[in-house]
Amino acid sequence: MLMDFTVDGVPGVLWTPAGATGGRPLVLMCHGRSQHKRADPLVRRAARYVERYGWAVAALDAPGHGDRVTTAEATLTAVKLRRRLAEKRKLDPATAAAAAQRAAEAVPEWRAALDHLQGLPVVGDAHPVGYWGVSMGTRIGVPLVAEEPRIVAAVFGLAGLHPGDETLPSAAARVTVPIEFVLQSDDEIVEREAGLALFDRFGSREKSLHLNPGGHLATPSFEAESWERFFARHLSAAG
Repeated sequence: MLMDFTVDGVPGVLWTPAGATGGRPLVLMCHGRSQHKRADPLVRRAARYVERYGWAVAALDAPGHGDRVTTAEATLTAVKLRRRLAEKRKLDPATAAAAAQRAAEAVPEWRAALDHLQGLPVVGDAHPVGYWGVSMGTRIGVPLVAEEPRIVAAVFGLAGLHPGDETLPSAAARVTVPIEFVLQSDDEIVEREAGLALFDRFGSREKSLHLNPGGHLATPSFEAESWERFFARHLSAAG
């Protein structure tokens, strides 16, 4: 079952099992740069989590994305990202600053959405919450998980640290829940050393690093199976 919702002007979508009653674990999923809350990979993953495990899954349009911008603006963002990948332009101070600002806007939006979702009978507030987000989803997710005690496990990746950026490493140090972190060794925009530096900063006692060959958009499909096992293990244990 799919339900659209809006919290403080931020559009989101919630997937739950058909005919479900009572509360259940919830997985929050944040899309990547130039995508939106109904990006195909999120929809497919949500369907599997809902159908196989009976979880609820929610996604929001990030600031400057999805229904929060015009079609022309969304197209321009996608063009800029493709150009950046083609030119293999690594993270720079201006990009890092823009990402930090976007995260500062998105974190309270996610927390408000979580309040709303846990007020729904089909989700409730008695079950664990997980977070999935790579690339831009990690830039938003790390400070969110650092601040949000209801999130018990998180999947991050395809992001790294930049010299002079104190926001992301500070937040990572405050993340103590189990995490799984995926990197691509040939990422066009994230230096492998920058990704490893971010992984090292996490305060979690349980953290796993998955490093694969290939570019930013070439994460192997088997990693999705690993994310699924990760959430099944931690959401079940927390519940």
